[in-house]
Amino acid sequence: MNPPAKNASLWPAIALGWALACLVLVAAGWGDIARLKFPDPDDPMRLLQVRDWLAGQSWWDVSQHRLAAGAMHWSRLVDLPIAGVILAMRPLLGQAGAELAALIAVPLITLLAVLALAAHLTRRLAGPDLGRLAVLIVPLSVPILYQTRPLRVDHHGWQIVLALAALVLLAGKPTIRAGALIGLSLAALVTISLEGLPIAAALCGIAALAWAFQPGRRASLLATVWSLFASLLLLQLATRGPGYAAPLCDAITPDWIAAMGIAALASFTGRAPLPVRIGALAVAGAAAIGWLVFRAPACVAGPFAQLDPLTRSLWYENVSEGLPFWRQYPSWAIMTMGLPIVGIVGAVLAIRASEGEARTRWILLLAALIPATLLAALVMRAGATANAIAVPSVAWALGAMLARARAIPSIPLRTVATAAALLIASPGLTALAILGSPQTQAMHAPRGDQAARGRPACTDGTQIRAVGQLPSGMIFAPVDVAPDILVATHHRAVASGHHRNMAAMHDVFAAFTGTPETAHRLIVARGAQYVAVCPGLNEPEIYREAAPNGFWARLERGERFPWLEPVPISGSPVLVWKLR
Repeated sequence: MNPPAKNASLWPAIALGWALACLVLVAAGWGDIARLKFPDPDDPMRLLQVRDWLAGQSWWDVSQHRLAAGAMHWSRLVDLPIAGVILAMRPLLGQAGAELAALIAVPLITLLAVLALAAHLTRRLAGPDLGRLAVLIVPLSVPILYQTRPLRVDHHGWQIVLALAALVLLAGKPTIRAGALIGLSLAALVTISLEGLPIAAALCGIAALAWAFQPGRRASLLATVWSLFASLLLLQLATRGPGYAAPLCDAITPDWIAAMGIAALASFTGRAPLPVRIGALAVAGAAAIGWLVFRAPACVAGPFAQLDPLTRSLWYENVSEGLPFWRQYPSWAIMTMGLPIVGIVGAVLAIRASEGEARTRWILLLAALIPATLLAALVMRAGATANAIAVPSVAWALGAMLARARAIPSIPLRTVATAAALLIASPGLTALAILGSPQTQAMHAPRGDQAARGRPACTDGTQIRAVGQLPSGMIFAPVDVAPDILVATHHRAVASGHHRNMAAMHDVFAAFTGTPETAHRLIVARGAQYVAVCPGLNEPEIYREAAPNGFWARLERGERFPWLEPVPISGSPVLVWKLR
């Protein structure tokens, strides 16, 4: 492959590729954009968080106060670009128009960042020609597009950007400046969400091992670890405020920061022999883990380990993005895992074909791609980051295959070989064409045959917004439609699908799957004036399947209870009852 050309600009290709991707994404999703059909319940909750902040809620307070229990663990960092677009556009478009502009612009800006970083990372490893080819590969990754499509304003897109930024810097010259920026990127990554900790730890480990084998990287490693430690501390103070020291398992706390500081001490080993340097890294890692086990043993298994059995079975085990690849629809599993696997093969071949510093950079990429792929196999939402990291090696493999295809004299065979190369480099789209579209939003996917039960079914969660016709009150509803109720109506809701509110979530699940007497007690205790359900969506169907004689199953069959009065809702299949 040609060495990188410093004077060859990638920005014309990046701008063109991004513009085309934006046109396709906006055109394909315009129906959803027009009626604010969010890709995931977290997206309207993110918009609500920004809306409440701009309306006067404290920077330190990220709770959703229109929920009966609305504690949230999200970072304000993700709110900043959304709020910036809203504030800039509000004088021109009004509040609703400015919000819509932010819901379109912010994910597409995230896509631009992913495109630019992937292209520059590829150029750093394989030259400008393959850097431009990377611009083609990014939009062929369905997981990346899913996390950067319009309306997708949750934090996952920024996690991809920050992980890629750290890797671009790691693959460059090991300078103090680069190390400091790596630390800052990783600190922002884990501040945004602690689910970014595994890939951040992997990249830190790769930087440390690179120093172990190349002692000249010591200054860069020192800058990385101490920048990470200092940035974590500053971001914690800046975004958590008075609650910076709260004992939590789902966000950065002083215990996590202290563990980072303990791990950073290994960087002072200096120019000791290689076995000593590797031993120091092992001791530092063990010490950091030991500190966390000692200080926060309940957090070792993760925040979801504290869920009660009912909430775990009815909610957590039915959220597809948190499940491993073998529990996904085949097409979605292939779309998520295909590109990283091709990337691993491409990286191995690139290492074999390279030497010197180029070989080292490919080894660094492979060292990042393998743990990223393993994480994606265990948790599907990590797949977009793995796909982004795989882009350079997929570009290398595609370039090599296309070069061989061009050398085939026969035009028909050359055409077949070229098509095969493109299919290999886009396994997700190949799976989509063969297997069809997966049900990527399990909690919004219609499952039941409501027509057979004599009533129309809800086709998506936006139809629950018809409850806005009713006088304001507290609505007892399935957790997955609560964000749609809050974002588009004046009502309050009991619980949304966010684990800090597990007690309220448990009450919702226990009511809909329990006896009518249990449901009555829990609904009254939560102060609800209405019960509302969108029949046919995934969550009510889970209730019915889990408890065929439970409260919801009996309501759905037409049974009536003296403490509930049916309320007619025009223009929507949503079912509503008012408490007498």
